[in-house]
Amino acid sequence: MPASVPQRPCGLYLITPDDIDTARLLSRVESALPYACWLQYRNKLADASLRHEQAAALLVRARGHGVRLLINDDVALAARIGADGVHLGEGDGDLAQARALLGPEALVGASCYDDIARARRAVEAGADHVAFGAFHPSATKPGARRAHPDLLGQAAALGVPRVAIGGITPDNAGPLLDAGADLIAVVGGVFDAPDPVAAARAYRAAFDRARASS
Repeated sequence: MPASVPQRPCGLYLITPDDIDTARLLSRVESALPYACWLQYRNKLADASLRHEQAAALLVRARGHGVRLLINDDVALAARIGADGVHLGEGDGDLAQARALLGPEALVGASCYDDIARARRAVEAGADHVAFGAFHPSATKPGARRAHPDLLGQAAALGVPRVAIGGITPDNAGPLLDAGADLIAVVGGVFDAPDPVAAARAYRAAFDRARASS
């Protein structure tokens, strides 16, 4: 079963862009961290050595801003650097083994795409949050399965935070927040924006509007 989450997260869940220039990556990410709740390190261009270097450096920056760092698809790396958790997609590792290795306080997330049954199984196996999407066309994963906002409401019964991902902008985030999303996960919406800091700020404002109207 999942570990208990001390405080239910709510806010922007930043996911790093693919960037092999560590100094540039750190600069890009750190400028947006004040507006984030969680940060996921994901870099499909990096080899194992560079992933370790970048993840360890990001952990320092994230903790300096009170942001929790998760590692994409690499439980061993999360354990080696003492990250706050891991996110696993379909076929990327066993959730129960990840929970056993990282411990009861770690964040262990699972991609559930458009599948509420997968989300139920993930929570039973040790996930403490579940991600659904893509809700809109995504440049990061153009072929991603499309999810319906109703999934977020259905997942409320699981009792864990719900992450929405996939083509979400500050302008279209509102219905997903109303449907029950606790976190909005974003790559390009921040890091491909002309002004990433302004974009991150706009996502946080979307959460403020949702809270004010609830």
